[in-house]
Amino acid sequence: MFRYLFNFLFLIVAVSCNTNSEKDTGETENQTNDKPNIVIFYVDDLGYADVGCYGAKGVKTPNIDSLAKNGVRFTDAHSPAATCTPSRYSLLTGEYAFRNDAKILPGDAPLLINTNKPTIAKMLKKAGYKTAVVGKWHLGLGSGDVNWNEDVKPGPLEIGFDYSFLLPATGDRVPTVYLENYKVTNLDINDPIEVSYNSKVGDRPTGLERPDLLRFKADTQHSQTIVNGVSRIGTMGGGESALWVDEEFPDIFLSKAKGFINNNKETPFFLFFSFHDIHVPRLPNKRFEGKSTMGVRGDAIAQMDWTTGEIMNELKKLGIDNNTLVIFTSDNGPVLDDGYFDKAVEMIGDHNPSGIYRGGKYSSYEAGTRVPTITYWPGKISQGESSVLFSQVDLYASIAKLVGENLTDKEAIDSENVLDALLGKKTSGREFMLEEAFSLSLRKNNWKYIEAFSGEKVPGWLVNKDIETGLMFEPQLYDLSKDVGEQNNVIDKYPDIAKELQAKLDEIKAEKE
Repeated sequence: MFRYLFNFLFLIVAVSCNTNSEKDTGETENQTNDKPNIVIFYVDDLGYADVGCYGAKGVKTPNIDSLAKNGVRFTDAHSPAATCTPSRYSLLTGEYAFRNDAKILPGDAPLLINTNKPTIAKMLKKAGYKTAVVGKWHLGLGSGDVNWNEDVKPGPLEIGFDYSFLLPATGDRVPTVYLENYKVTNLDINDPIEVSYNSKVGDRPTGLERPDLLRFKADTQHSQTIVNGVSRIGTMGGGESALWVDEEFPDIFLSKAKGFINNNKETPFFLFFSFHDIHVPRLPNKRFEGKSTMGVRGDAIAQMDWTTGEIMNELKKLGIDNNTLVIFTSDNGPVLDDGYFDKAVEMIGDHNPSGIYRGGKYSSYEAGTRVPTITYWPGKISQGESSVLFSQVDLYASIAKLVGENLTDKEAIDSENVLDALLGKKTSGREFMLEEAFSLSLRKNNWKYIEAFSGEKVPGWLVNKDIETGLMFEPQLYDLSKDVGEQNNVIDKYPDIAKELQAKLDEIKAEKE
C-alpha cells in the first residue's frame, strides 16, 4: 500500500514539475496545438542574389542568412509572375493571375479579388486561425471611385483577413496614407482627401512643376504630387495629418505586426507581412544609411533584413518560434531603375541582383520569377539546400494540407501540394511550372519555353526599358541544364519539345474554374 501511495505522489509531483517547466519557457497554449502559426515574409522586388546566403555583395543580411542556415534554402523556387499584383493575386488565391486578367493595378483600382473567391486567408480562418496582412497591398480596394474619407471596403477583411494595416497601393502612388482595416489613420475630417489619376487635384506641387523640391528626380510617370520630398504617380489633395513618412515604414509596420502576434499568441495565427522594401521610392530610415556600399537600394535591403530579425525575435521572446512555419520570399525579380533616379544603377558595384540568371522584374527570363525562398520551422524542417521546382501559387494547397483542410474542386485550381518539399523532406516538385510576364513561360524540368508576346500594344511606360524586360515577339526555348543564363535559343534544334510545351501551355490556358 505504501509503495503504491509513494508512486502515486511521485507521479503527481512529476506532472506538476513538467507543467511548471513548460510555463517557465514562456510557451503558450498555442505550442500544444497541432496547427502551427504561419508567417510569410513577402519582400518587394528582391532579386535572387540580393541577400547574403544567395551571394549578395555590398550588403549583409545576417537575419535572413540565419533562417537559411537553420531551414531550407531553395534554388529553383518562383514567384508566380514577374510583377507585383499578379504574384500577390496568385499567392492568395492559388490561381494564375491571367485567369482574372490581373495586371499591375493603378492606385485607384477596385478590389481585384472577388469577395466570393476562396483565398488562403479564408481557408485558414476556417481552420481556426486568426489572420492579418500588414504592409503593401496593391490588390485594389473598394468598388471603384473610392471615397478615402469614409470606410474603404471591400478590402482584405472581405477576403479572409481579420486585421489589415496597409499601404493602399504602393509607395510610389497616391494616396500616401495608411489604411487600418476600413479607415485612413489620423485623418482630419476637416481636411478631406481627394485623389485623381486623371487630372490634378489639391494644391500640392508636382515634380514637373517644382523639381527643385525633390530629393531625387523621377520619370514623367512618377512626377506628379510631391509628398515627403518625392513625386508620386497620381495627384492628391488634403489629408495632411494622415500623410505617411516613408522613413517610418519599418517601425510602423513592425509595431503593427508585433501587436497582432501578441494579441493572438495563444491561438494559431497567419501573418502575411508584405514589405514595401525594396520597392521604389527607396527611402530607408536614417539608422540604415550607409549600411551597404550600394546606396539607398542596398540600405533598404539591410533595413528589410533588420525588420525580419525583429519579428523573429518577437516570436522567440514569446516562446512560439518552435511552433511557427516561416516562409521568406519575394514577389518578383529585381529592378534598379524603376522610375526614380536614386543612383541604384550607378552604385551597384560588383553586385548582380539576378545572380547567374538573366532578366529581372517584368521579364520572361528566369530572374523575373526565380527569387530567394527560405522555409524555417525549428525541429520540423530538414535543414539544407533544395533544388525542387515550385511556385508561390503552390503555397495555398501546401498550407491547406499542413492544417488539414480539404479543398474543393473550384478552390486554388492551379495550386499543387508541395508541402513535403517545403519541409525539406522531398527532392521532387512540379513537373510543369508556369511563369507569367508579358509573355507566358513554361518550365519542364530544365527546359524553359517562352511563348511569343500576344498583346496588341506594348505599354507606353515600357517602351524605353531595356530588352531584358522580356517582350518576346518570337517563341524561345532554353535548356537550363546547359545554358542557365538563357543565352542560346535552341527552338530550331528541338522543335518537338517546343511544340509539346506550347501544347501544355494551351491546355493550362483553356482550363476553367
